[in-house]
Amino acid sequence: MSLAKLSTALLAISFISACAPEPPPKKTIFDPLLQQEQKAKDVQHTVDANSEANRKAVDAQERGDSSQ
Repeated sequence: MSLAKLSTALLAISFISACAPEPPPKKTIFDPLLQQEQKAKDVQHTVDANSEANRKAVDAQERGDSSQ
């Protein structure tokens, strides 16, 4: 009987330890892709900002403004 109680206790402990949550992985296979996507968004933001500045400068020159 003692062996049955011991094996039941060990089985319960093994189930509890197997169900313990593991911490999420710090790095996934998608990290390089996400970094590239963020870098592309940053570049696009820079291009859009420069384009807007150029457009405003052209509009100002067309109106004859000499604020430069």
